Amino acid sequence: MTQTHAQTVSELQPFTGKSDGRGAWCVLCQWGLTLLIFWVMASWTNLLTILLGTVLLGGRQLGFFVLTHETGHRTLFKTPALNEWVGTWLTSPFDYTNGRAYMREHLMHHQSVGSETLDPDIQNYRDYPITKARLKRKLKRDLTGQTGWRNLSAKYRALYRLDQQTGEDRAALLRGLGVNLLMLGIMALTGHPWLYLVWLAAQIFVYPAIVRIRQIAEHAAVPDLTASDARLNTRTTLSHPLARLLICPHQVNYHIEHHLLASIPIYRLRAAHEYLKQNGYYAEVPTPPGYGALLKAVTVA
Repeated sequence: MTQTHAQTVSELQPFTGKSDGRGAWCVLCQWGLTLLIFWVMASWTNLLTILLGTVLLGGRQLGFFVLTHETGHRTLFKTPALNEWVGTWLTSPFDYTNGRAYMREHLMHHQSVGSETLDPDIQNYRDYPITKARLKRKLKRDLTGQTGWRNLSAKYRALYRLDQQTGEDRAALLRGLGVNLLMLGIMALTGHPWLYLVWLAAQIFVYPAIVRIRQIAEHAAVPDLTASDARLNTRTTLSHPLARLLICPHQVNYHIEHHLLASIPIYRLRAAHEYLKQNGYYAEVPTPPGYGALLKAVTVA
């Protein structure tokens, strides 16, 4: 690990090119897959399609969040106004996210990853490795809806107390309410209002577990959480197509690359990873071949 951070960042500059076309393709794929899942459930309504659709929608909900994150970094589109508009109206409202407030915290995470006092995300991974039994308890809370209902009910309480919110939070909550009501309205007009309940079920029973696994993958039980080298305080996890559909949409699994240079758009992270790999950057870094191997690596008996 002799190459300096500055040298690596310099070599990655060719991967920072932004494209309105590729950004639009990411949004189109995200929306297209989401609508396809709804269409399949509505066209072939049975227990299997509903259960499968609920699981897949959890992955799409993460996809919307990843695109919100990307527009916050101003890297999804070359045109700044497109980043702002898409993040504000097409990706963040589905879970009532205040994208600007999220990015203020997220940039602190980039600047202070692993810091006990400065990293706002530290509580998500500081205790790892943990026992297998403890991880099972965490995932059980997620999959039984305890985590999801707590998160969703907090947003509903904030809506109920709208007059107590800041102007920025109030606007985000109202956008979320409007978009969710529009979604419900369209589903009702097409004769399938129950699809909105499936969307909520995905938020409550699936999405929290996916988010937890993603958070674990990114920084839990890394070689040295307090190091300044991204290879030591961050992790990239390799993935197969099913994992990309569910747990790591839009190349979000390439997290070392993202922390090395946050100006690399998500659609160039895989290429950046391959370049670094070919040049020996990961020679001494353990890279899990999948999320099953990852969960084994971050737990003890």
